[in-house]
Amino acid sequence: MGRQDIINMTEEIVTPILQEENLDLVDIEYVKEGKDFFLRIFIDKEGGVGLNECELVSEKLSEQLDQHDPIKGAYFLEVSSPGAERPLKTKADFEKHVNKNIYVSLYAPIDGEKEYEGILTRFEDDTATIEYKVMTRTKEVSIPFDKIAQARLAVVF
Repeated sequence: MGRQDIINMTEEIVTPILQEENLDLVDIEYVKEGKDFFLRIFIDKEGGVGLNECELVSEKLSEQLDQHDPIKGAYFLEVSSPGAERPLKTKADFEKHVNKNIYVSLYAPIDGEKEYEGILTRFEDDTATIEYKVMTRTKEVSIPFDKIAQARLAVVF
């Protein structure tokens, strides 16, 4: 079973668990670091998740993974919050985070730039509009969702 198959099967298994607990799935990673493999599940909810929720999901998911056994070989299961700079992966993520500071990197330049950081002022018609500063001037850029390579919340200090 390939990496994407493992991620897809894990998503099928974890989704009902998260729905039962009123939690959101942010991301799933299956990665090799050194000689070890890690299956990482990032969960969230309005106001954030705590250790108890992560532990509960980890226990329930571990039982289900043992039953379905999608991963041959040893791996570490980690369930955690995505943190303050959580990734924005779906259109729903963008809609939920309007008026928040975000960072985006693009597949190809728009207005000569491949990276933007600023306030997500709108997400309409599959387009993210970001207000950002260049020196003392405020500018705005509209970015089609399918041109975004990566996006995340950005912490402002």
